[in-house]
Amino acid sequence: MSETLDFNVVSLGEAKLVSPIDMSRVAGDGCANYVSDDDRVLFSVQTKVDEKGNRVPERSETMELAGPREKIYFNPQHVHVAIATCGGICPGLNNVIRAVVRCFWYRYGVRRISGVQYGYNGLLKDANYPFIQLTPSVVDDIQEKGGTILGSSRGGGNKTEEIVDTLERNNINILICIGGDGTLKGANAIGLEIKKRGLKIAVVGVPKTIDNDLSFIDSSFGFDTATQVAAGIVRGAHVEARNAINGVGLVKVMGRESGFIATHTTLAQSDVNFCLIPESPFDLDGENGLLVNLKKRLQDRGHAVILVAEGAGQEFVPPTGEVDASGNTKMNDIGIFLKDKIKEYFAKENIRASVKYIDPSYIIRSAPANSYDSIYCARLGAHAVHAAMSGKTMCLVSRVNNKFVYLPIKQAVSRRNHVDVEGSLWRDVLENTRQPFSMKN
Repeated sequence: MSETLDFNVVSLGEAKLVSPIDMSRVAGDGCANYVSDDDRVLFSVQTKVDEKGNRVPERSETMELAGPREKIYFNPQHVHVAIATCGGICPGLNNVIRAVVRCFWYRYGVRRISGVQYGYNGLLKDANYPFIQLTPSVVDDIQEKGGTILGSSRGGGNKTEEIVDTLERNNINILICIGGDGTLKGANAIGLEIKKRGLKIAVVGVPKTIDNDLSFIDSSFGFDTATQVAAGIVRGAHVEARNAINGVGLVKVMGRESGFIATHTTLAQSDVNFCLIPESPFDLDGENGLLVNLKKRLQDRGHAVILVAEGAGQEFVPPTGEVDASGNTKMNDIGIFLKDKIKEYFAKENIRASVKYIDPSYIIRSAPANSYDSIYCARLGAHAVHAAMSGKTMCLVSRVNNKFVYLPIKQAVSRRNHVDVEGSLWRDVLENTRQPFSMKN
């Protein structure tokens, strides 16, 4: 029996105020229409054949369509908004901030918008980071820069009582949280503490995870830019490999538990010969191990490119025993380990080889958003504002099946997304690299 999914979004109360956004109430008049809470889209577009031979949806769950409502919950003149960017930086953060500020300011007439410095840490009682007052002139050109003008940091999201105290003390009505899995779990906990106190503060998330491992959504913002930047670096590794005797270009990209950056970069830049991801374990030695297959590749073509996700092959290296402020396990550098093992192997085989190792992780995540992500972020930011002003809380905005929707955070973070090694994406990667479907002995 399939799991039950709950996509119902919580609201602070009935929205009774007329929205200042002047939109159409009827279809066909050439003007965009308001969105109703009853407008929903199917979660799954897959179908099955019923007992009558008809094609019907495989799943019945629906998601709430994002967009401006005719009635809103908050009076714009009384609203004080706080915006926080949390976790590691990612392409598109500034774009989301800009879109949020401009939508609050121009569409709803909100004039009190505060930027929280360094994520949740900026909301703690002992924080020495004053709010940054945000206006359209402040955010005018920030979309052209990488990172976030607010700064970002990990941790602090578990100190919910302190954070809600700060929200109360500063009369904040809306908190926009931009971050990944840990950030969103923190946002949900903050929302529960707000509910416990009987406060009317909306908490809305914009999902940011460069690993693209958040479930139930099409993709996270910044992922397309990350793939684009990584593809250029793989191209350079390929050039290095081709211009050396038995050259090996080894590139490591982010991906603790999910290898989406590695797989998509492999398909974007068809120079990769071995794509190593956490979801597909491999052996180093043995007749079907990575090293023997790499030797065969060099004998056949004289060069090779290996693209490895940071979480792949962690069973070969000792655990660090450490976690970061977000609770993520700190991993040893699999790239350095592989570089040393490859050199050692070919030395024993008396084969001359040149290994070039490149770790572009921080270059990738600090890049400004490309055009695709800029558009995506602009729309995510606006939809987050519409959700908050209509009184929705403990929800996030994202895109599912090419439709912008609102999802309860609790459901969205209930599991992580992984590359399906029996799915079409990994199949296409294997066809592209021509590596064995398994490098286990």
